Amino acid sequence: MGSWYSGKDFSSVSSSSSSACCSHFWSSALRAKRLSSPPEKAARENSSYGLSRRLSVLDLILLGIGASIGAGIFVVTGTVARDTGPGVTISFILAGASCVINALCYAELASRFPAVVGGAYLYAYTAFNELTAFLVFGQLMLDYHIGAASIARSLANYVVTIIELFPMFNNNIPKWIGHGEDIGGVLSINILAPVLLAILTLILCWCVGESSVLNSFMTVLKVVIVIFITFAGAFEVDVSNWSPFAPNGIKSIFTGATVVFFAYVGFDAVANSAEESKRPQRDLPIGIIGSLLVCIALYIGVCLVVTGMVPYQFLGEDAPLSEAFTSKGLKYVSVLISIGAVAGLTTTLLVGLYVQSRLYLGLGRDGLLPLVFAKVDRKRHTPIHSQVWVGIVASVLAGLFNVHVLSHILSVGTLTGYSVVSACVVALRWKDKMGSQASPSNRREGLCRCTGLFLSVGSTSASNLHILQYVLICSVTS
Repeated sequence: MGSWYSGKDFSSVSSSSSSACCSHFWSSALRAKRLSSPPEKAARENSSYGLSRRLSVLDLILLGIGASIGAGIFVVTGTVARDTGPGVTISFILAGASCVINALCYAELASRFPAVVGGAYLYAYTAFNELTAFLVFGQLMLDYHIGAASIARSLANYVVTIIELFPMFNNNIPKWIGHGEDIGGVLSINILAPVLLAILTLILCWCVGESSVLNSFMTVLKVVIVIFITFAGAFEVDVSNWSPFAPNGIKSIFTGATVVFFAYVGFDAVANSAEESKRPQRDLPIGIIGSLLVCIALYIGVCLVVTGMVPYQFLGEDAPLSEAFTSKGLKYVSVLISIGAVAGLTTTLLVGLYVQSRLYLGLGRDGLLPLVFAKVDRKRHTPIHSQVWVGIVASVLAGLFNVHVLSHILSVGTLTGYSVVSACVVALRWKDKMGSQASPSNRREGLCRCTGLFLSVGSTSASNLHILQYVLICSVTS
């Protein structure tokens, strides 16, 4: 009898402890982040473990351009034009306009929460709760890790292609070095991609100043190349190739806008540099909007040139811009395009690795990851542990797997992250407006409905999604 009661007591104690554990988990998961007070921020900035403020507004603009403009500008513009026709220019304008709306959301949040790393994760943690923020982080990290591996393999491929232009190396470089050697249909060995990732990781670990100089140099180089290509191609344009402007109708233009939307991604890179910006409250919004406007102008120029030089139905699939110049007898431009592609991929990869380490740093500080991710080197003022971890993960993926196809599938994670950021603007404005007028339960219910609404429209087209976000923001805050 005594043993029976002991068993009953043990069962009740186990049940109560399990219930308490679940209760503690949910209370933690549903709590929102408390922002650091000004004295706490000052103490962290003055300590030897804070990040160094070395980024000017020009550095931030170049950071955003570096994250957005990659080798895709030489490929995406032509491949989409094959289906859309010269109207691909309108597709880029529509996608750019929708991104401007989202960029304004990022700019508002960046000015509202300056000097704190975290980007979309931080905004979701502050506007909603810990669980939502962690899910946003998970989606972004999956996208960033696989994206970095894919970009590294593309960069390795371009580097080997340039080296093979020299006769002594032509057809003498094994595929497993840079192009990738498939093994058993599962593995794809690439040695150069992890080496390039290791070099960029070392640069990022060394100091944010040195990495910013490299990013600025490579970004300026690729922008100059794009501008040169645009002007060189303008003299070869035949305006008759622009007629009909929309051969497949307006629907194809909107479809093209949803495809090229991801050519503008890069806001989160600028937002995550808040703690390293000299004057974040002023410079972050300028960096976000300024980099986006430059990208829109570059894409429009390339679209007009490539569709004006060659009839859209004759554009190549793999290298449309390069083939267009070659058909006009301008083979030297193809070499410039390859150099621009290497510069573009380098900056995109560099900024991607940079952003990932800052996200890990933010979660480490909040206690959602081991404290080792929160450590900042006392001398370099960089999160070396987080940066090395990011480099290792990307190197393993890039060295062993062909992740190009998977990287395109996971781009929906970026769209979801942007949608949540727009929802954060609504939620935070709602909080400011309601204040003490609404009960906590009503506020929580409103925020949940807001979040659910934005997540439910995540399956719609990118341009329509952000137009809807803008309308909702205006209606809620009016």
